[in-house]
Amino acid sequence: MLFLLGIKCEMMTENIFQVMLQNRRNLHAILTKTSKDKLLKIPKGFNNNVYWNIAHTVITQQILIYKFSGLQMRVPDNLVDKFMKGTVPDGTASDEEMMMIADFLISTAEWLIEDYNTELFKTFKEYTTSARVTLKNVDDAIAFNLFHEGLHIGQISLLLKHLA
Repeated sequence: MLFLLGIKCEMMTENIFQVMLQNRRNLHAILTKTSKDKLLKIPKGFNNNVYWNIAHTVITQQILIYKFSGLQMRVPDNLVDKFMKGTVPDGTASDEEMMMIADFLISTAEWLIEDYNTELFKTFKEYTTSARVTLKNVDDAIAFNLFHEGLHIGQISLLLKHLA
C-alpha cells in the first residue's frame, strides 16, 4: 500500500494505477496507429525516435519496480539491453518486436497492478534516479515511474510534431 506521511493511501495507489493504464493506452494507440517509418525516424536535432521512447517506458518500469524489488522482470533481456537508460535507437525494429512492445505496454501495467495487490513486492534496493530522486520502496518507484512516463509522453508529442 502507498503510504503518505505514514497513512495508508489505497485510493491514491488506485488513482496512480488508473493514470498509468490510461498513459499506456495512449502510447499503445500511437504505436499501433502511426506508420512504422514515422515511429522509427529520428528528426534532425533529436537523438531518439517515437518507438524508442515508447519501448523505453516499458523497460524502465520493469527495471525500477521489478529489478529493484529483487524480482524477475517480465520482459526479455534483449529488449532491456536495447531500450534501457543510456541506449540510443538504431532506426530499425522488426514488426515482431514492435508487436511485442505493443503487447507489453498493456500487459506489464496489468501485471504490476495484480502483483502489487497480491503484495508480491517485499523488498526494495534503494536507488537514486538521474533526476536526483531517491526511491526507497516500491511505492516510490511506482510514483516516480508515472513521472518518468510523463516525460517521455511529452518527448513523443514533440517528436510527432516534428514528423508531421
